[in-house]
Amino acid sequence: MGTHHYNLSEQFEFTGKAKILSIIGILVGIGAIAFGFMTDAHERTFANLLLMAYYFACVCMSGAFFLAVQFVAQAGWSASILRVPQAMAKVLPLAVIILLVVVGLGLYTHNLYHHWNAPGITDPNSANYDKLIDGKSAFLNVPFFMARQVIFLGVYSIFAVLLSKWSNNEDLEGGLNSYRKSFKYSCVFLVIYGFTTPIFAFDTIMSLEAHWFSTMFGWYNFAAMWVSSLATIAVIIILLKKAGYMSWVNNSHLHNLGQFIFGFSIFWTYVWFAQFLLIYYANMSEETVYFYKRFNNYESWFYINLILNFLSPLLLLMDRDNKRSENVLLGVSIVVLCGHWVDYYQMIMPGVFEFGPKSGSGFGIIEIGTALGFLGLFTFTVLTSLSKKPLIAKNHPFLQESLNHHL
Repeated sequence: MGTHHYNLSEQFEFTGKAKILSIIGILVGIGAIAFGFMTDAHERTFANLLLMAYYFACVCMSGAFFLAVQFVAQAGWSASILRVPQAMAKVLPLAVIILLVVVGLGLYTHNLYHHWNAPGITDPNSANYDKLIDGKSAFLNVPFFMARQVIFLGVYSIFAVLLSKWSNNEDLEGGLNSYRKSFKYSCVFLVIYGFTTPIFAFDTIMSLEAHWFSTMFGWYNFAAMWVSSLATIAVIIILLKKAGYMSWVNNSHLHNLGQFIFGFSIFWTYVWFAQFLLIYYANMSEETVYFYKRFNNYESWFYINLILNFLSPLLLLMDRDNKRSENVLLGVSIVVLCGHWVDYYQMIMPGVFEFGPKSGSGFGIIEIGTALGFLGLFTFTVLTSLSKKPLIAKNHPFLQESLNHHL
């Protein structure tokens, strides 16, 4: 298969139904969030904003991570699809700003992180004094917490923007200078990312239940954000292909993405089960409280989580032909993305609502509307970014290998 068959200047046009639906999604989200605040469901609305802002940021962060992995591995198969994760990475600064605003307002209003940020909780003279939280206050205090958020997310954003910029320079200038920069800085980024993403997960999600901790929680979150990003890349590529774009993407490219989604869904399950088994087997009350709340108050969600994120990809992507099928891979990727929404819901809601109203969390207009709003925002921003330059990095040194990729 020769490169002359393909239009290497092909550009995506973000118009029509996709644009209209994304704008409608954004408006629905704004309406649902406004409804939540007007009906005095402040904690529930903040919890859903945290869920979706975290999800949005994690998928975009992992888009940058995907790029870095491909550069460091000097992978050839993916050279023709890198524009999709690049578009996700370019949106990361916006996702970061939204997450920082949600976290900052959640801290200020005490609707989030009240386990360690409640008034008087570290004051020995207060009725709210908590000795355990006081012992963690050197790490869990608002200035240091927000500084970590800003530094980690800011560094990820800088690398994401740089990797996208050098890819654009490569298109304009040719040569290997931009590729060498991408390789060198990707090596640095992967080291930083590997060390800091567990801390980022500890801060943003695990500290919602500050009495409990798990050293595996960071890797559990890393697996969730990575497989969600892989599924997102697969969905975008398949939908673009169905719309008549990216004709160079063949069944072998889909096979590679399917392998990644299959493999890292198993990895997510391994980390999830290892964390669960150790806590279950130890049967120590200060540890089992985490799963006790989820078994008692969110039992159906607990099992739906495993069905969507483990059984579905396991059973549907085990077969080679299914990995190579556009429709099957698209379906499984959407299931996985819904599954990790459930996964984040399970992580966040029991922590936020331990001291919340009796009605607690639920599933209705606020949840569905907020999710649709962020889906619309993600679609609008990523597809806008994708439409800014050609859909293929025409001067990538491994492009020929990718265009002739066959398994």
